[in-house]
Parts: sequence; structure tokens; C-alpha cells
Amino acid sequence: MTGLYTRWVDGWERKLATRDSNRVVRPFEWGTEWLQRTGFPAFPAVVNGDAAACVSRYAADAILDSDRFFSYNPVTDYRLRDGRLTFTSAAPSGCPENDTVQALWFRAPKDRGRALVLLPQWNHGPEGHVGLAKLLNRFGISALRMTLAYHAERKPPELARADYHVSSNVGRTIHASRQSAIDSRCCLDWLAQQGYERIGILGTSLGSCVAFIATAHDPRVRVGIFNHVSLYFSDVVWTGLATQFVRRGFADRINQDELRRYWSAISPASYLERFEGRNLKSLLLWAKHDSSFLPVYSQQVLESFRELGLPHEVVTLPCGHYTTGQFPFNLLDGLAMCRFAARHL
Repeated sequence: MTGLYTRWVDGWERKLATRDSNRVVRPFEWGTEWLQRTGFPAFPAVVNGDAAACVSRYAADAILDSDRFFSYNPVTDYRLRDGRLTFTSAAPSGCPENDTVQALWFRAPKDRGRALVLLPQWNHGPEGHVGLAKLLNRFGISALRMTLAYHAERKPPELARADYHVSSNVGRTIHASRQSAIDSRCCLDWLAQQGYERIGILGTSLGSCVAFIATAHDPRVRVGIFNHVSLYFSDVVWTGLATQFVRRGFADRINQDELRRYWSAISPASYLERFEGRNLKSLLLWAKHDSSFLPVYSQQVLESFRELGLPHEVVTLPCGHYTTGQFPFNLLDGLAMCRFAARHL
């Protein structure tokens, strides 16, 4: 029997999740041209129209040589002006707005050489995680809040939402996630150039997935804070309340298991073992009533960390996905992340 509190949170969650009226169901596309743009590997020719087999092979190859898949040429045009860092993306998409990476720099007044890269949630706006950055400053930690690909200032004019980062275009979604992961590593490069050695990364929702991939491929990260977790990118899209309009775009062309395989190269599950043997402290946060990152998928992450013996702490939030951003849950969430960073950075 569902309790009163659970029904209350669920009702609040659904109200927040359905307040936007600008969601667009886009047609299914393989988007193989987006995979060709990554330059890794040379994308196999689509023989007899079998794009599915080519995307599966591409994903498998990317995982086997993920160091190369998430590699990039160093950025040479960092520019910091009035607290805003900009640079040209090392994984360009061909969209001018999107290929200028934007990040807000919040240097702690009592900076002790500690800094975090912050990656907000899907469809975040210009103020995404600004409050969290300022809270981190009060804990003596500097913060560089990066705008994800196709979000806020990086959003092309034809979009009302950040649809190009997560959509029923299989290849473009892979390209966008790879771009955000590489861009976040370039932010780590900038922090290192400023003399920071005690650095970490914090991601929420979509930003959590991107942060996980960046952490897995960058040994400089000493603290990884993953706010809402799932092993597979596709499971969240397929089952989450917030992404049902994306799922409808796939229609009956593919199923959940197939999408899990196609998007495996941008899923944390593929890189868990890269956390082994590292001086890395991880914080995993999940919401007990999450309607987007379903608890069953979050618990799979916790179980995997335990099975691999990876150092980590867990925070269980008594709310849902959207309600995490509402008082008092946003305060509980923010304080838990700041305290963890202050202890371990």
C-alpha cells in the first residue's frame, strides 16, 4: 500500500515534470553521420542498410579503446573575462554556438588550492548550479560551472530545449555526450594550468553521467560526486518520466536492450573498472522516490561499487528527481555534496 508521503512526493514530482509545454517528439534517426565526425574509428560503411550493426560495432570499438575515443587536442584559446571562461570545444559539432564552451568561474575567497568542475542537469539554464558553486565557496572550494553541450548559451537558435544532447537521434546523442565529457576534461586542464592539484568533478542527472565518464578517463580527478546515478544512459531515457517524449520518438524501431547496446559507449557501466586501484573518493546520491532515475537502476550502481570494492559513500535523498531541486531537499543535497568535497579534496 502506497503511503501518504510517497503519494505526496509523487504528485509533486509529476507536477514539476509536466510543467514544460515545449517538448517535441522528434523522429527516430540513426545519425551515423555524427559518429563519422568523431574520427573514431573510421565508421564502417552501412552495408545493405544495416545501420544497427554498424552502430553496435562502433560502440564496442569505442569501449575497447575508450582512451582514444575520449582523447582530444589541448585547448589553446582559453579566455577568462569577468568570471566567464570560454574556449573552443575540442570535440566540435559544427554548430558555432555549441562549439564555444562556456563556464562560470567562482573562486573561493579562502581558496586553499581545491576546485571542482560542476556539470548541471539536462536542460539547465544559465543559472544552473550557480547557487551550488557559491555554497562550495563557503566551504573554501572554488568551482568552475560548465555549460553542457547544446544548453543555455550553447543552444542553437532553432531549439527551445537542449534536445540535441538527448534525443531519438542515436548518433547525435553519442556525439553530444562525448563532446560534453571532453569539454569537461578541458575544464580540468584549465584548473591544472591555474595551479590546482586537488581537483574533482560534480555532476547532476545528465551531468552525473558525463562526470562519471570524464572521471573514468582522467586520473587527475580525486573526488567524484555523482548526483543521481544509473549504470546505463539508455535506461533513464527509456523508463524515466522526464524523457517519455524522447522514448516515443523511437516508436517501434528499437527496444530498450538494443538502445542500451547502442549507447553503451556513453554509459557508466562500461567504465566502472577504470575506478579500481585509484586514489579516488566517490559520492553516490540517489533519490528514493525518483521518477526519472528509477531507484532500481540507482541501486544497481550501488551494488556494482560494492562488488568491485570501490571507495565510496552513499546519500539517499527522501524525495524524487525534480523535487531534489526544491526546498528543503535542495539544501540537504547541496550540503551533503559540499561536506563530502570539503572532507576529501
